[in-house]
Amino acid sequence: MRCLGVCELSHHVTTPSNHVIAAGPRDRFVVGAKMMAAASVSSLNRSGFYSLPSMFGSKPLRKWTCVLLAVCGLLSRSLAEDQGFHDEFLKREHSLVKPYRGLGFSSSSHWDLMGTAMVTPDYVRLTPDMQSRQGAVWSRMPLFLRDWELRVHFKIHGQGKKNFNGDGMALWLTRERMQNGPAFGNINKFTGLGIFLDTYPNADKTHDRTFPYVSVMLGNGSVPYDHERDGRLTELGGCSAMVRNAVYDTFLLVRFAKNRLTLMVDVEGKQEWKDCADISGLYLPRGYFFGATSATGDLSDNHDIVSLKLYQLDIDRTPQEEEEEDNIRVPRVDMTQFHVVVEDEERSGVHLFFTFIFSVLGLGVLAVVGIVVYGRWKENKRKRFY
Repeated sequence: MRCLGVCELSHHVTTPSNHVIAAGPRDRFVVGAKMMAAASVSSLNRSGFYSLPSMFGSKPLRKWTCVLLAVCGLLSRSLAEDQGFHDEFLKREHSLVKPYRGLGFSSSSHWDLMGTAMVTPDYVRLTPDMQSRQGAVWSRMPLFLRDWELRVHFKIHGQGKKNFNGDGMALWLTRERMQNGPAFGNINKFTGLGIFLDTYPNADKTHDRTFPYVSVMLGNGSVPYDHERDGRLTELGGCSAMVRNAVYDTFLLVRFAKNRLTLMVDVEGKQEWKDCADISGLYLPRGYFFGATSATGDLSDNHDIVSLKLYQLDIDRTPQEEEEEDNIRVPRVDMTQFHVVVEDEERSGVHLFFTFIFSVLGLGVLAVVGIVVYGRWKENKRKRFY
C-alpha cells in the first residue's frame, strides 16, 4: 500500500459519464484518495483476504481497512498540496539551492560570487573564520514580482566566544550589486532593502538589546547605514535571535505583499516561525537584485548560506493598486503607519519633558541656595560694621 501514490495522479478526473474535467489541487487529491481506497478494497476482495478466518470478522476488518486507507489518503493529500505549492511557486532563477549549479562565473549562471565567497557541496561560505574578509553572492536576474516570500537557511558559527566574534551578514534587495563596502561587505549608501544579522555590538554595549540582533533598513541611496552604531538611527524594526553557534538549523523568512514587509525567524528547532518585524506602508520599486554579503574585521566567524528559496505569492489587486505600484521609483516608507518611529518619538518627547522639569527644579534649588547664602553674607557684613 503506497500512501504517496495519491501524489502521482493525473491533473484531470474522469467522471462516471466518461467526461474529463479539470481538477484543482485539492479536488484531485480528494478524488485520488477515494479512487485509491476503492481500488485497494476491490483488490483485497479479489484475493480472498476477507475469506480468511479471523477473530474480528470480515465486516470490522473491512471497516478498519477503509479507515486506514482514508487516513493515508488525507496525509498524502496534505503532503502533496504542500509540495505542489513549493514546486509551482518556487522561482528557481532567483533561488540558490543544492547542488548550486546556477552559481559561478559562466554566462549561464544565475548568481555571481564575490570576494572570499566559495562553493562547497553543502553550503556557500561567504567568509571564513578569519580576520578582515569580505564575501558575497549576488543574483544576476532582477526581481519583477509584486509579491514574494524569501526563505533563507543560513549558519553563523566560529571558535570565538560571545562578543569576541563578528561581524555578521546581510541580505539585500537593492538596485546596486557587486560593490564592496562597510555595511557587512556592501556599500552603506544603498538603494533598496537591507536585512542585517548583526552578531557584535559596536556601539552602546549597555543598551537593553541582546545580540545577535536582526534588523531592517530601507535605503534611498543617500542615507547611510551606520555600522558603528549598529544601524540604530535608520532601523525600521528588528528582534534579538540566537543565530550564532546554534544547535539547530537557523532560518529567516522575509515576506513582501501589498506593501507590507514581514520578517520571521526560526532558530530554536521548534519548526515554528517567530515574529521579528512587521512593517506596513513600505514601497519598493521592482527590478532590484537579491544578494547576501558578509564581512569580518578584527573578530571573525564562518558565515554560510545553505539555501535561498524565493516563492511567488498570488495576491489579488485592483487595477488602481497595480498602477500605483508601477509608479514607484524610489524606496520609501509611509511614516504615518510606521509604529516603531512613533513610539521612539513619544519616548523622546517624554524624555525631553522630564529633562525640562528637572532642569527647572535644579535651577530653582540653586536660586534658593544662592539667595540664602547671599542673605547670610550680607547679615554678617552688617554685624562687622556695627
